[in-house]
Amino acid sequence: MQLVADEHSVSFTSGSPDTVLPALPDERRAALAHAEAQPTAGRVAALRALVARWPDCIDGWASLAEVSDDPVEAYAFARVGYHRGLDALRGSGWRGSGYVRWRHEENRGFLRALDALGQAARRLGEDVEADRCAQFLRQLDPNWPAERER
Repeated sequence: MQLVADEHSVSFTSGSPDTVLPALPDERRAALAHAEAQPTAGRVAALRALVARWPDCIDGWASLAEVSDDPVEAYAFARVGYHRGLDALRGSGWRGSGYVRWRHEENRGFLRALDALGQAARRLGEDVEADRCAQFLRQLDPNWPAERER
């Protein structure tokens, strides 16, 4: 006997689903690697050029936030990466719950942007926002930050 699923079928899963962002296209991945390989002064210029060309490149915004010495600038770069990441997550089926884990390389730009946002907020004295970012990271990936150290 063969069972056929109908429109009223229920599928069961174990635990919360993982959302994985799409991989960076090869051209963007190469440009990002090239930018990040530059000495510090050239790295910032190359990353700025990258996000100017591809404003939706979450990894580029995260990298800019991480290399910025100015906490206001780092906050702004991280905020853009975070919001671009939320847009990409929603486009990938995420509806505000479920995991977005570090172990999936495609998610790392978003998680880095969220982490950088929390760090920049802390540097600006926005402790409530910094704590919210830290909590959100642990909700998205319960192994955070240990997962990042691998």
